[in-house]
Amino acid sequence: MATVAILGGGLAGLAAATALGKAGYDVDLYEARAFLGGRATSWPVGTGEEAEMVDNCQHVLLRCCVNLLDLYKRLGVQDKVRFYKEFCFIEPGGRRSYMKRGMLPAPAHFAGSFLGLRYLGLGDKFAIARAMNAIPGELKSRRDLDQISMLDWLKEKKQPARAIERYWRQVLVSAINEELDLMAASHGFQVFWLGMIAKADSYEMGVPDVPLRELYDQKSLPPNVKIHERSAITAIETEHGSVTGIVAGGLRRGADYYLSCLPFERLQSLLPELPVDWAAFSHSPITGIHLWFDRAITDLPHATLLDRTIQWFFNKSEGRYVQLVVSASRSLTEMPRHEVIDLAVKELAEFFPAVREATLEKAQVIKEIRATFSARPGLEAKRPPSPTRYRNLFLAGDWTRSGWPATMEGAVRSGYLGAEAVTRANGAACSFLLPDIA
Repeated sequence: MATVAILGGGLAGLAAATALGKAGYDVDLYEARAFLGGRATSWPVGTGEEAEMVDNCQHVLLRCCVNLLDLYKRLGVQDKVRFYKEFCFIEPGGRRSYMKRGMLPAPAHFAGSFLGLRYLGLGDKFAIARAMNAIPGELKSRRDLDQISMLDWLKEKKQPARAIERYWRQVLVSAINEELDLMAASHGFQVFWLGMIAKADSYEMGVPDVPLRELYDQKSLPPNVKIHERSAITAIETEHGSVTGIVAGGLRRGADYYLSCLPFERLQSLLPELPVDWAAFSHSPITGIHLWFDRAITDLPHATLLDRTIQWFFNKSEGRYVQLVVSASRSLTEMPRHEVIDLAVKELAEFFPAVREATLEKAQVIKEIRATFSARPGLEAKRPPSPTRYRNLFLAGDWTRSGWPATMEGAVRSGYLGAEAVTRANGAACSFLLPDIA
């Protein structure tokens, strides 16, 4: 069987390696670091017996992420993800509202709990409902959704400021990792259509029960997939329209086919001649803040926090260890670590009064400056497909044309698409990508 070299051990690379390995290909996967997962991974904090494995940032999925769920099934780790059917929204001061599925079928499955949300006024709810009802039809009929921002569309639909800030922004900035004025409306539509409207259970949120790194390792992969850790790609050699080899971990390596799952900035430095508009791509950051207290501050498993810098809270261990997430966190990138921690503790106390009585024992701040690409208007047409000008080189990665924004689902989709392109080039096309739920 043909050999494939996969460049990068993030979710795109893992998806492609798993699919191709199970299809009978001999796969070598090269990863620069000593562990897999890319930007969805974990590492130890502390030393010795005090060391604790923490995720770089809390990653979640929805039931509409069918390809990510398929990858977890292929890896045999689907039972390590716990799904929740209820979202909790908390206002400063502690008042809570809950959103969950009711008895009505989609798209009216949220009607009861949505009307009961206390953090929105009646006018806000009617305005949101009008806009939500417009999404399915405009998704099919409009051709400008990638050219306008989500904020442009919300203003077109006369959404009140409070509805934008407390509902649309709260959901979309976390999902897309970009601000509404910088986010293509097409991506916002996709989140609400697949995650909130199309099916009654598609909104259910999956949270891994284990550190992310435990979801993927050599034992989970097919036996004909070999992992090469600490093997950074430093060169891609080409000649006469083909890739002739790569340099990984200081050694020259060869294969019949090559699938790059590298971030766009890494691939640009290796193959700047690829016909990609590199200047169109930029990053949006995410900040994860880990706090360990001397006592439990809440028994909630997770919640979305309104009107403050912190957007999401996750209970990682008995209410004493919590992780906070700030998406599109440009305001924090230059802020000193101690100021980020002080801000996080101060804001957290506004939602959970027990924080004021607790002692902060330790804290960790992880700033992912290059967390995702910025899903700006006009970018979709510039995202490259998997095939390249080189007959045996293919592309994957969440920044490529996966059909999704920069999410774990988008990364896995790109890996499956890249794997399919390899099989077509080899003359025996296979299908790996699962269709969206609607």
